[in-house]
Amino acid sequence: MKYLIFSLLIVFASITNGGTIDPNVQDSKYLAYGAKHKCVLPIMGILDDGMNSNFRGSCVLIDKYHILTAAHIVANSITQHVIYDNEAYSCRIVAIHSKYDSKKMGMHDIAIAKLQRPIELDFYPELYSSSDEKGKICSMAGYGYTGNFKTGYNVKKYDNKKRAGSNIISGIENDVLVFNLRDNPQTTLEFMICPGDSGGGLFIDNKLAGINSFIYAKDGNANANYNDSGCSTRISVYTDWIEDTKKIIEKIEVSNER
Repeated sequence: MKYLIFSLLIVFASITNGGTIDPNVQDSKYLAYGAKHKCVLPIMGILDDGMNSNFRGSCVLIDKYHILTAAHIVANSITQHVIYDNEAYSCRIVAIHSKYDSKKMGMHDIAIAKLQRPIELDFYPELYSSSDEKGKICSMAGYGYTGNFKTGYNVKKYDNKKRAGSNIISGIENDVLVFNLRDNPQTTLEFMICPGDSGGGLFIDNKLAGINSFIYAKDGNANANYNDSGCSTRISVYTDWIEDTKKIIEKIEVSNER
């Protein structure tokens, strides 16, 4: 496995990764909606922290060989693999955006990886390229902690199940898509990301429009309740970087084969 860092920077306030649900809606509906997001998969591996700690998060398969995830998920990792259909698919090369800085999470929180072997799906999401995300209904999916909007996420509720829900993009700040639980109108499956959802996808019209990144909390307690806002890295400004990085990875592989 080769590891590339094309690195990067910028920040907001509190950060986390994960998914709280409406206390008035059955969890089974969020699980059923999550199952429809087949391109969203769990990613895990080992960190280079001196203790070989495990990490886990979410990612999005954008074609049979490439995944997108949050840079902060894989930045300090030494191994990475994706789980699909109870099988592990190792990452061959991981590339992190060149301006990502782990001490200043937020903007440019994006990474791409190429798998050792392909994952065949019936559908891979197109990358969202328009700049009209504000006001659009979106869906989000990931393998994070769960809980409800009143209590926030529960650290004891990690069941390794994929949940998905919906929201409306309320704003765009520093190339980050922002959504919350306070604005009206609201969707029927309102959802807020939590720990473990980082790296998962935000979709508009079945296109990948964001990579789940962090939660902003004015009170410093980013627990995914009514007071918090979710933030996802805006894919539309990274489409060129994604395609260019895929080409660089291909060139490196060809060079290594010689």
